[in-house]
Amino acid sequence: MHLRSLTWPLLIVGLLALLAVPFFPQLVYSVFIMKTLCFVLFACAFNLLLGHTGILSFGHAAFFGTGAYVTGQLVKAYGVPTELGILAGGLVAALLGAVIGALAIRRSGIYLAMITLAMSQLVFFFFLQAPFTGAEDGLQRIPRGTLLGIIDLNSDAALYYVVLGIVGAGLWVVWRTVNSPFGQVLRAIREHEPRAISLGYPVARYKVLVFTLSAGLSGIAGSLKAIIFQLAALYDVHWHTSGDVILMTLLGGMNTVFGPAVGAVIVSTLNHYLDPFGAWVTVIIGVVFMTCVLTFRQGVVGELGRLLRSRHVPKPTKAPPHASARADSQR
Repeated sequence: MHLRSLTWPLLIVGLLALLAVPFFPQLVYSVFIMKTLCFVLFACAFNLLLGHTGILSFGHAAFFGTGAYVTGQLVKAYGVPTELGILAGGLVAALLGAVIGALAIRRSGIYLAMITLAMSQLVFFFFLQAPFTGAEDGLQRIPRGTLLGIIDLNSDAALYYVVLGIVGAGLWVVWRTVNSPFGQVLRAIREHEPRAISLGYPVARYKVLVFTLSAGLSGIAGSLKAIIFQLAALYDVHWHTSGDVILMTLLGGMNTVFGPAVGAVIVSTLNHYLDPFGAWVTVIIGVVFMTCVLTFRQGVVGELGRLLRSRHVPKPTKAPPHASARADSQR
């Protein structure tokens, strides 16, 4: 079966499974699925930079954690409605992404990546020292509140469908961005930046815009996580989280639109179900990552897509012997 013919049936089955999660609490923990959905959005947003623009950021946790802290503080200390708090978290993260992006794109390659790491560490130490964040204890007891004053988000089932809807909208934005003229320019920058410049595209502006969009979506993912767990912690802004999202993207397939989502599901599932092994979780995930890198060079989704495409490549037909003999005689 062709890859495109498989896409819609898989999406429909996956959506139906996600919609049914709250009805089977004995099989799957809805809070775990909500956390996974947050990382799905985070990974796909990060891949706008790495996979589609060719920009490696070592500091994307800065945007994820900023969204969490901003939303938590607004909702807890100032009584801002939850939906406005999530929106504000995304907007502040997008603004931070525009600033960091404008500074980072002045360099390229590893130098750009190290600038993003350095800026991320500045953000980390800000939240470590800020009086409202609770330092190592984190910003705790964040109220979930209500959505639009109607839906009580203290119910896990109600919150689950809200998170599913927001993440779905975020993934649609990612898909629409990739499959647009803007996304085509991003891929042109990734493939050959000097040629994109020679064609007249304002490459620096495109880089800042995609940095801003990626940071904003990452901030919304962090905001949702803060509402789900009623906690914004330093781990949300730590460089380990930046490493996790890179791992998710590479594992799923960075040259695909939703490959990082599969990587996020794999990493989140391993962390959740292997938690009893303690520190060995890191070793196990490392082994899984090395195995996948050696086996699936294009990531899980990328490699599966390549295998499906290779099955439908028509094999060249050999000319019968008498045909080749006739051709020789005509020469």
